[in-house]
Amino acid sequence: MEDHPETSRNRPKRNRSKTANEERTSEEVEEREDHLEEVRPKSKRNRAAKDDTPAAVLLNPDQSLIDVVKGNETQIHQAVKLWVERYEKDPKLAMVELLTMLFEACGAKYSIKKELLDETDVDDVVVALVHLARSGEVEDHQSSKRKEFKHFKDNLVTFWDDLVTECQNGPLFDKVLFDKCMDYIIALSCTPPRVYRQVASLMGLQLVTSFITVAKALGLQRETTQRQLNVEKKKQTEGPRLESLNKRLSATHDKILVLEDFMRKIFTGLFVHRYRDIDPNIRTSCIESLGVWVLSYPSLFLQDLYLKYLGWTLNDKNAGVRKASVQALKKLYDGDDNVPTLGLFTERFSNRMIELADDIDVSVAVCAIGLVKQLLRHQLLPDDDLGPLYDLLIDDPAEVRRAIGELVYDHLIAQKFNNSQSSLKGSDDDSSEVHLSRMLQILREFSADPILSIYVIDDVWEYMKAMTDWKCIISMLLDENPLIELTDDDATNLVRLLSASVRKAVGERIVPASDTRKQYYNKAQKEIFENNRRDITIAMMKNYPLLLRKFMADKSKVPSLVEIIVHMNLGLYSLKRQENNFKNVLQLMKQSFFIHGDKEALRSCVKAIKFCSTESQGELKDYALNKLKNLEDELINKLNSALKEGADGDEYSLLVNLKRLYELQLAWSVPIESLYEDIVKVLHTFRNVDDEVVSFLLLNMYLHVAWSLQSIVNSETVSEASLTSLLFKRNALFEELEYFLGTPSEDKEGSKCGNQLACRVCIIFAEAWCLFRKTNFSSTKLEHLGYCPDTSVLRRFWKLCEQQLNISDETEDEETNKEYIEETNRDAVMIASAKLVVSNAVPREYLTPEIISHFVMHGTSVAEIVKHLITVIKKNDDFPDVFLESLKRSYDRHLVDLSKSDDESVTSKSLIECKDLAARLSGTFMGAARSKHRSDILKIVRDGIEYAFLNSPKQLSFLEGAVLHFVSKLPVVDILEINNLALTCSFTNSLKDVQSRTENINTDEDPSGWRPYHTFVDSLREKYVKNEGLPDEKERRRGGRPRKRRNIEGKRLFDEDSSSEEEDSISGSGREDAHDEEEKQDEEEEDEAPLIHSLRSSSKLRSMKLSKDENKSHRRTGASASRTSGASN
Repeated sequence: MEDHPETSRNRPKRNRSKTANEERTSEEVEEREDHLEEVRPKSKRNRAAKDDTPAAVLLNPDQSLIDVVKGNETQIHQAVKLWVERYEKDPKLAMVELLTMLFEACGAKYSIKKELLDETDVDDVVVALVHLARSGEVEDHQSSKRKEFKHFKDNLVTFWDDLVTECQNGPLFDKVLFDKCMDYIIALSCTPPRVYRQVASLMGLQLVTSFITVAKALGLQRETTQRQLNVEKKKQTEGPRLESLNKRLSATHDKILVLEDFMRKIFTGLFVHRYRDIDPNIRTSCIESLGVWVLSYPSLFLQDLYLKYLGWTLNDKNAGVRKASVQALKKLYDGDDNVPTLGLFTERFSNRMIELADDIDVSVAVCAIGLVKQLLRHQLLPDDDLGPLYDLLIDDPAEVRRAIGELVYDHLIAQKFNNSQSSLKGSDDDSSEVHLSRMLQILREFSADPILSIYVIDDVWEYMKAMTDWKCIISMLLDENPLIELTDDDATNLVRLLSASVRKAVGERIVPASDTRKQYYNKAQKEIFENNRRDITIAMMKNYPLLLRKFMADKSKVPSLVEIIVHMNLGLYSLKRQENNFKNVLQLMKQSFFIHGDKEALRSCVKAIKFCSTESQGELKDYALNKLKNLEDELINKLNSALKEGADGDEYSLLVNLKRLYELQLAWSVPIESLYEDIVKVLHTFRNVDDEVVSFLLLNMYLHVAWSLQSIVNSETVSEASLTSLLFKRNALFEELEYFLGTPSEDKEGSKCGNQLACRVCIIFAEAWCLFRKTNFSSTKLEHLGYCPDTSVLRRFWKLCEQQLNISDETEDEETNKEYIEETNRDAVMIASAKLVVSNAVPREYLTPEIISHFVMHGTSVAEIVKHLITVIKKNDDFPDVFLESLKRSYDRHLVDLSKSDDESVTSKSLIECKDLAARLSGTFMGAARSKHRSDILKIVRDGIEYAFLNSPKQLSFLEGAVLHFVSKLPVVDILEINNLALTCSFTNSLKDVQSRTENINTDEDPSGWRPYHTFVDSLREKYVKNEGLPDEKERRRGGRPRKRRNIEGKRLFDEDSSSEEEDSISGSGREDAHDEEEKQDEEEEDEAPLIHSLRSSSKLRSMKLSKDENKSHRRTGASASRTSGASN
């Protein structure tokens, strides 16, 4: 293609310090001024001027291209310019140099001779490169940790980009240079070595990106030329100018077509294979590049032929690839001009985009939610399809919830995407009242569950400013706007919203976080929170009493409303002279305390009143403390009257006031000495009192005893009278609790309260025993306060605990809450019992095995509690005895079931529980613990065998059900040789010991009874046989794994039938070697497998071992083969 020469005098002078981009810009201006004459190649004089830059001075003329790529990025541009000059002088020599760099970039040292360049076949070169990779003569520059390769990837991309840019006025279109480079790049991208595919894909994808840059520049030039041509045609004059413009337009168009052919060639030869490569990094690069191409060159790539790859990779198994596809689509939908073309694509893949909002990878899910927002903005999704998205408002990952919250705010609250209403929007549409009303519509869906409502509020809070418009929220609650009418549910939700928003504004979490660490804030954040606290206080100061008066009787609103005061700045009441409002608030809270009897309302009132009495200052603090004292006195008077009324049969007043006292005592000490004897009297005299009343009587007794003990412990001097009083109260509490140990809950018609009372008794007993355990007072003046229950009481205590643990999970549908309470009770009972063991409050010999024997019987939550207990127990030397005793207790339950029932389903369940317990306990010996605790495991095995033969054959199933699991944990191959020998002896002794027990017994008389014995003996024998084979196995491991040898034949690399799944295995012989290696590895893993997974008879084991040894005899030495034969015979 001819270039029109251009002299320097036809252009204005330019500053030599201009960059390449500035030079191109000035040339474009010259073109327009000089009737757009075709741009010629840059003059050598200008190249020389560029050589004067500091980077060029540092460039070594003898430096190879690969060294330039490895080196400083600033040298790449100059190196490319020099190479182009060499190419113009000697194309073949320069081409060899460039191809050598291409091969070296892939990590292979290979070069083509100049004189053979034209005759060399691409396939032959690539096959030779594959042989180099197979022989290990390839270096992975891209993944190298060496310092010189730190920027290798970026520099390689820059090199090819600069090469395309520098060649755009000549060599780019000579049909030689880039055609040959693309042939090699495409061929290398289809080879098995992953490093070749990685680097070739990187270069090929960058070439398309660079071609697009040049094509876009040519496209602008074509448009300008077309405009000039239209102007000339309007003049209706023929001449050289018109001919020149026609020629220029045709040449520019031809160049663009050439570049688009280049793009298609790389796309079909490289992209369509590599976008499904086995390497996820290659797939990610392909999709990221395609996203760039579609955005930057839509005239070619914005069509379904190319877009479908973005849609297909939404289903990729790798999260990084899915994320790349979603991000590419997000940018694509950002452009309004692209949307009309995306209609069919959206219709086909929109469902998958919505599904990705619930992707297992959080980052993908967040990106997908952003993509759905773009679809909504363009109204490409119906609202009916968004149902699954709204469920994510209560999802676990906070990032997903925040993203959905933003979508909900934009789409449903602010309604940014609703074009039908946007034109009708008035000035009031964005008001806080409107936004809050729409938010209340959403919260109606969650009115039945306050926790879910809080989740929704937390998700949207960051984006909805109306949630911090305190005056607007208060105004709506007080019905100050007649145009807004709130239903009772709306008012409840708005109160919850106000309370939650207040907590968020002062820096509190309203939703539990996975990260339980304490939050720390910087100075600026603390200032923001303090300013918010001030704004809340000022807004609530005058309106708080009004809100409390209005909603005081509503138990669903009072808890949230009352607790707001703990987030206010009480000092502002004095500064703003609003003391009367503060006093009114306290008075109203006191009234609320005596109006309500449910836990949430009482607890909120107590928390708020305590906060006011501790955080207020001066006169307000004195008033709050006085009000608190009045509350206590009034409650004691009410309780005194209620105790008398309860004796007459009126238990409601007693129950409500006991609950109020309980909530007060949880917060601080309440002086109820005058009531304590009356409480004991009611418990002792009236045994038919409702269980819930009894529970709160006992709870208040325990809390009073605990506060009394703390008072004595914290006092400098202790009077004898106070000690005597405390001992009396404690003994009275224990006496009443012991009475209920003998009153099982099932004797009270199995009522819910009966179960709750039993749970309360267990927990109070455990807490009291821990409180008065002897270790707390040993070697002190209070030593006689120490207490330890006797064994009979402890056994009755655990019997009651077991009854609670064994409560059936089968409940009626309408009693869903009952099931929840039962689950909580089981957890609480197990925690209390474990606490007794850990704190040494009771004798551990009885209670510890009992607790552990319930390890696997009551669900995950109870199992986790026992698991933590086992972690503590294993620190003691006697834990093997504890483990074995736990197994015995579990097995004894199985024997009891056998004696009571012939129902196989019942007896098999108890035996399975015993096996599961053994599996979980033996599972605590993993990894290094197997060697560390070898003697402990052997002790459990030996003592377990002793127990099994105490009453043979009745108890022999204990061998198979419990002992066998621990045998499987004894080490065989991963121990020292001396330990190996000792272990073998131990096994031999165990085997002989077990067999000697049956020398004078005819086991055939009861085959089913002795079956567990035979199974156990066969397992021991199998373990012993494997142990004898250990030296040979150890010898083979010590030699190391042989290197795989793969001899492959040449393969035509342009076959389109090759799939990426095959590209990491070079030949069939390589796969056979790999198969052999897998057989070896499987055999080694089989030797290491626990016995519980391979219970075989001795004869079967030997026959299998013999067949394996014969198949492998050609790889073993004569001595090894002889040794194997001996083992087989």
